[in-house]
Amino acid sequence: MLAHNHSMHPRELANLICDTLQQNGYQAYLVGGCVRDLLLGREPADYDVATDAVPKRVLRIFPDGLKVGAEFGVVLVAQNGHKVEVATFRRDVGYSDGRHPDEVVFTTTIQEDVSRRDFTINGLAMRHDNGEVLDFVGGRSDLEAHIIRAIGNPELRFTEDKLRMLRAVRFAARFGYTMEPNTFAAIQRYAAEIHSVSAERIHEELSKLLTEGAARRGFELLDETGLLQQVLPEISALKGVAQPPE
Repeated sequence: MLAHNHSMHPRELANLICDTLQQNGYQAYLVGGCVRDLLLGREPADYDVATDAVPKRVLRIFPDGLKVGAEFGVVLVAQNGHKVEVATFRRDVGYSDGRHPDEVVFTTTIQEDVSRRDFTINGLAMRHDNGEVLDFVGGRSDLEAHIIRAIGNPELRFTEDKLRMLRAVRFAARFGYTMEPNTFAAIQRYAAEIHSVSAERIHEELSKLLTEGAARRGFELLDETGLLQQVLPEISALKGVAQPPE
């Protein structure tokens, strides 16, 4: 199905996936962190594609695709050691219990899809062919102003997934960005609830925080938000990874 080319760059694979989805009559965009990194002139670690094609359609178009997190509508398409996650547009269904929803509702618009993402700088979509950026959340101006801002209501964003509090700190530290005041206040308010997240996910996020080159700033932000005292045991268990600043 996909041309065999050993020197293919992950961006080329993402472009090929978008082209193929479009040829089959579907929408397809580069989305999330890869768009943010491209706009910052950084090499994306990986590429994500969002489409209105439901997972079984994506699998029909890419028969070698692998369903990962099938309940979230994600198909992994891999080639020559590169892999691209192809996710079906989905929308918020409300989180009355403060955990992940029992159901994922697919949608047909990229606008609804980005509106349920975490931070504005991660809520941008891009046309793969001409680089046109679709920004429904004010992500470009926050990138330019160096701001980490939750999309929509920050309290809602953090109650949906408490790990986002640690992600906010990690992105602010990594990029040297300021946290928008309401986003910061919401983290202070919910910091004590970080333990509704599994220890594994907390550990993974802290490992990234400590190894992305901004550990000192990360610790300061953890301290200022009230997260540090909550995750101190996890951090002590990480002392082989990186030493906290004295």
